[in-house]
Amino acid sequence: MKKIVFFFALFFGVTMIADTVQYVKLDNGYKVWTKRVGHGPTKILTLHGGPGCCHDYIENSFQKVFSPDEFEIVYYDQLGSFLSDQPDDASLWTVERFCEEVEQVRKALQLDDFYLYGHSWGGMLAIEYALKYQHHLQGMILSNTPGSIKSYEVYIRELRSKLPVEVQQQMIWYEKENDFLNPEYQKLMLEKVYSVHLCRLNPWPDDLMLSFQRLNEQPYHTMQGPNEFVITGNFKDWDHWSDFSSIRVPTLVISGRHDTINPADTAKIASLIPNSSFKVCENGSHSSMYDDAENYFNALFDFLQKKR
Repeated sequence: MKKIVFFFALFFGVTMIADTVQYVKLDNGYKVWTKRVGHGPTKILTLHGGPGCCHDYIENSFQKVFSPDEFEIVYYDQLGSFLSDQPDDASLWTVERFCEEVEQVRKALQLDDFYLYGHSWGGMLAIEYALKYQHHLQGMILSNTPGSIKSYEVYIRELRSKLPVEVQQQMIWYEKENDFLNPEYQKLMLEKVYSVHLCRLNPWPDDLMLSFQRLNEQPYHTMQGPNEFVITGNFKDWDHWSDFSSIRVPTLVISGRHDTINPADTAKIASLIPNSSFKVCENGSHSSMYDDAENYFNALFDFLQKKR
């Protein structure tokens, strides 16, 4: 029986390892890592942030609260991320290719009528997927996700303007010198920006730190830019404000009050999607699943229970 299952998996582009871990072969020949956890009737495919980050921070936070008897959750490292192939080819890092990658993963894992969860960049990717393939979805969760990069940049400029003047001046100096990797600049970003707006816990949870340490800089720099506050990559013109009304699946939009994403923008996304709800985690940042976990997961469970 195991041989039959293994052959069936290979035939559909999936290599199975240790029961729950599967490598999906994409149509470009590269493989991406996936892992199924749980056997419940509600299925969720997760899309991590980045681009170039990995799934660890989502799995660690989710597995503390989701019952395997109620949910089947698929964690997945996108191409370029730590457990998947990491080709040295900047042409691969586009929004459009990543969207098709998600569809190839869905087909290989034979998912249908499932929930798509996306955090940060993963939420942008979920929006792209829903606009093209929403007929496969039961619902969607957009976590800490912008409606456009332009509106995101407007808000991060506002956040920067609230920093102490000397901090702003130091950041500008390093940025003009294109010295983003300077340890002093990195320290400024961590202590003055990221500790306030990316995660408010001190110290950061190990799995969140691990996801940052495992960041593949090629897809991140190609698509986003040097850091969360400087957007120079190829998705800088990404904008779907005019398209949200065409998303018809039940959708939860959730964000943190202290997020790098403007809570007013996430509320606007929810107002434009016809069958949607909105939650802001008052104590949360961009990583609300950690620094406002109770409010965050209560909102997720309320949404999932109502839609089942």
